[in-house]
Formats: sequence, C-alpha cells, structure tokens
Amino acid sequence: QAQLAESGGGLVQAGGSLRLSCAASGLTLSTYVVGWFRQAPGKERELVGTSGWSGSSTYYRDSVKERFTISRDNAKNTVYLQMNNLKAEDTAVYYCAAKLPQYAYRYWGQGTQVTVSS
Repeated sequence: QAQLAESGGGLVQAGGSLRLSCAASGLTLSTYVVGWFRQAPGKERELVGTSGWSGSSTYYRDSVKERFTISRDNAKNTVYLQMNNLKAEDTAVYYCAAKLPQYAYRYWGQGTQVTVSS
C-alpha cells in the first residue's frame, strides 16, 4: 500500500528554519510529481510548491520564493521542503502529495504542524 509520511515540523521563531521530509513507501517518488501544500486554521489549503517528475522542474508560490526549496533524495525515496526565514504567516499544517503527471494528486501524507512565533 502506497503511503507518504511527513516529518520535521515544529515550533520555530520568526527568521528561523525547518526542513520537512516526505518519505514514501510503496511507490517510487522519482516517478511522481510531488507537491507541498499547507493549510492554516480557517483557511483553504494552498499549494506551496511542486517538484516535477524526477525533479525536472520546480514551482513555488510567490510568498515563499527565495525562502523555500524543494529537493529530492531518490536513494531515500524522500522529498524535502527546506524553509528558511520563516514568518508567522507560514504557520500551518504542511502536507506532501504525489501524483503522476497530468493526473490529480492521489497520495497524501498525514500532515505535520509548523508553528512560527513572532
């Protein structure tokens, strides 16, 4: 059974950094598009960024450009979200998801809480 599991969330002061991990089992992440999403209390879930198939391309929403970076470790079947210069507005539950190109996201992790104190 294919599963994704996020880890690495926590409480950090504004300006700090965290690295989230998205580890896969039952599927080979290098063949999937991986997206990072977040949902803050009372808000809609939003796409933070994506890593194309085999890391071919990346996309970031404007509010995280120059601060967040998505990377892959294919040997560990894991995708990372490095978050630097964190702001209070980055506080949310962060989810990773995987999909085949041109399809909807099929696999989702359980989420990890990121809280940034100002």
